[in-house]
Amino acid sequence: MDSSAPRTPPGVMWRLSIMMFLQYAIWGAWLPLFFQFLTQHRGFSPEATGTLFSIGAVGALAAPFVAGQIADRWFATQRFLGISHLAGGALVWWLATVESYTGLLVVGVLYSLIYAPTLPLTNSLSFHHLADRDRDFGKVRVWGTVGWIVAGIGMGQWLLHMHTPSDALPDVVKSAQFAGMADSFKLSAILGTILGFFCFTLPDTPPQKGKQPFAAAEAFKECLQSPLLVLFLIAFPISCVHQFYFVHTAGFLNRLDVQTPWIDAIFGVGGGGAMTIGQMAEIAVLAFMPLLVKKFSRKTLLLVGLTAYVARFAVFAYLPTPTAVFPALALHGLCFDCFFFICFMIVDENTTSDVRASAQSLFNLVIIGFGTIVGNLAAGRVDAYAAGNDQTLFSVPMFATIICLFALLLFYPNPREKQSESTP
Repeated sequence: MDSSAPRTPPGVMWRLSIMMFLQYAIWGAWLPLFFQFLTQHRGFSPEATGTLFSIGAVGALAAPFVAGQIADRWFATQRFLGISHLAGGALVWWLATVESYTGLLVVGVLYSLIYAPTLPLTNSLSFHHLADRDRDFGKVRVWGTVGWIVAGIGMGQWLLHMHTPSDALPDVVKSAQFAGMADSFKLSAILGTILGFFCFTLPDTPPQKGKQPFAAAEAFKECLQSPLLVLFLIAFPISCVHQFYFVHTAGFLNRLDVQTPWIDAIFGVGGGGAMTIGQMAEIAVLAFMPLLVKKFSRKTLLLVGLTAYVARFAVFAYLPTPTAVFPALALHGLCFDCFFFICFMIVDENTTSDVRASAQSLFNLVIIGFGTIVGNLAAGRVDAYAAGNDQTLFSVPMFATIICLFALLLFYPNPREKQSESTP
């Protein structure tokens, strides 16, 4: 690593790291438990629940045209983030109390319009202030993973100690835990409010003048070029596959019904805490990412990520035993970091500086927008079709990923020279 390369000021690194910690803790508090909460406590069908999950993507559809435009052309990014998180904190607290399906749809749409656009903006704000993308982004983004872990285990422990009645029948215990999952929204709201105020302390990231007044149009033209076009086309089905993991893994772990006191003692109950094994593995992968991105091509790392997806779903489908499943959870580190993390970097380094927020938002539209909508609808319908058969449930995303892996191998351009450090 070049010791003479410019360094990001420590104060900036820490502020960006705290931002990432809270940004993903907000999400990790409720997402792994949402499917169980709706189906087991609210009593909605898997298909109806899949639709509610898809509502969370509506905000991502608007992000390139609203958040990206505001951040790239009109309004300082850190201020937009602060206002968004304060409003989002109020809405997600409300979400904990809504019981009707129509009410959940309405509040879910409003919350998604506020929260989803903040995801790509935290990436673009970080890239704007980091001196070396390859060296520094992993060090910042890893704190988002830590935030997810802390929120997930924290909720698992809360359910264990506050919503697990002693000396009760197993069905009564499960029912109490499912009902207690409403507290995950309240935790998310508290974290969101804290982040909302904290965002006003982030480094100033003012809008820029570009070639066109509408930043999304300029970003869209750049994203039609190789390798971004191929990347976007492959990222869409992978983002659909990604939803199968987040929608069904906590329930799958609950069905394994592992009666091991040390697992409950560490991760709590409900399945969401145990899923943080994957985020712990993310930390290990991110620790080596500065070396990996310099030693291996972007294409190689993307292929590693897709291979990990295939292996994880294969274990879930064909080796559903705790001794196989718990190690397979750790593959999430390779899945996310070697695919989506690398995608964020590729988008940044292949777009010009005046449209990077919009370009990240366009990618967000693909993976959090269309991918989440289609993926959640598919996850709900495949679950209904599988009728409790986990082999069928997880074979579908496994085979879909195999197809994407071969598509990436064939159509993504091979590296001809070392990736550039930055794009002017």
